[in-house]
Amino acid sequence: MDRRSKIVIGLFVVVLLGIIITEIVRPKPLNWKPSYTASDKIPFGCFILYSELGQLFPDTDISKIDETIYEVLSQRDTKKTTNLMLINNTINMDEQETHKLLDYVDKGNDVFIASTYFSYTLSDTLNVNVNSYYGIKEDSVTVSLTNKKFSQERFYYTKGQNESYFSRIDTTQTTILGHIAFKEDKNLISGPKGQSRKEANFIQVKFGDGNFYLNTLPIAYTNYYLLKGQKDYVSHTFSYLRDRPLFWDNYKKSGRIVIDSPMRFVLTQASLKWAYYLTIVGLVIFVIFKAKREQRIIPVIEPLENSSVEFAKTVGSLYHQNKDFSNLIFKKLNYFLEFVRSRYYLDTNTINDKTAQDLASKSGKSITETKELLDMILYLKDKKQHTEQDLIELNKKITAFKQ
Repeated sequence: MDRRSKIVIGLFVVVLLGIIITEIVRPKPLNWKPSYTASDKIPFGCFILYSELGQLFPDTDISKIDETIYEVLSQRDTKKTTNLMLINNTINMDEQETHKLLDYVDKGNDVFIASTYFSYTLSDTLNVNVNSYYGIKEDSVTVSLTNKKFSQERFYYTKGQNESYFSRIDTTQTTILGHIAFKEDKNLISGPKGQSRKEANFIQVKFGDGNFYLNTLPIAYTNYYLLKGQKDYVSHTFSYLRDRPLFWDNYKKSGRIVIDSPMRFVLTQASLKWAYYLTIVGLVIFVIFKAKREQRIIPVIEPLENSSVEFAKTVGSLYHQNKDFSNLIFKKLNYFLEFVRSRYYLDTNTINDKTAQDLASKSGKSITETKELLDMILYLKDKKQHTEQDLIELNKKITAFKQ
């Protein structure tokens, strides 16, 4: 190694150590992004709220859900009435999910939603509309409750809030439970300066045998304001929910981590990201200084002959000569069920109509073809003696299903 190469490598090591030390000692900036997840301890996460739900709802079964509302409500025990809590800056639901939620409330369950935006179908069905006022500068808002027990209390929010309120409600089915007060900024051309407004921001909407509790200030339920002494507002608004099992939604969250690939995960972690970049830089420097290296001729090595097909034919011939069709059928069934478990992540211990529907949905095959195959599997499992025709028919159906 010549003197020039040693100097370049030495400089590279010094820079690398400098970067590592800087990253270690540099204070991590505070993350003010809204998250609302149960695990986030950042200012606008909901770690404290979720941790204190047991105190707010004593003797209540609290379940955290990490899947869509449609899946949760489809699998729930319909004999029990429950509460569902959704807190996020926006709540987006498709029509199918919204209809499932409406049916859930119609049957006597309650839903608490804190958000600055409600999906169109839900807003249209409940006949409510939310407006948001955006001023030139961030200003404080004051919220209050209409209940006589809490009417004298005022709660102030100065950071991260959004002046959202209900501009339209159905007075025949809706009860106003709280208000938000804020000041409008002076119009840039003309208009009143600092005009105060007071609008409804917390309402109860009767729907069937249940209720929707809608609040337009989700930031009030985050770590930042619970630590700032505004916990009474949270407990007062939750007091309208009846004492029964509670579902905490942890899926429809702005801070929910969605990882599509390993590389995306690497680039979202500061340490892994720097390790990745430094590895690339190091490889580039290595290639630059070692591009003219000498290499001996690599001998050609013939690949090993693949004898798997011949082996399979030999084993198949032995089974065919012995006429052991039952053994072959059971091996083929076990192999296919393992294929279903590993490919489509389905439980094959119990095969029923739900198994057929799930398998048809995930495989893209028709429900009729899928049920015929599963019915044949159940039939062959229960049958004591099998014929060559049974083996042929099973092989045809499995081959057709995998195509």
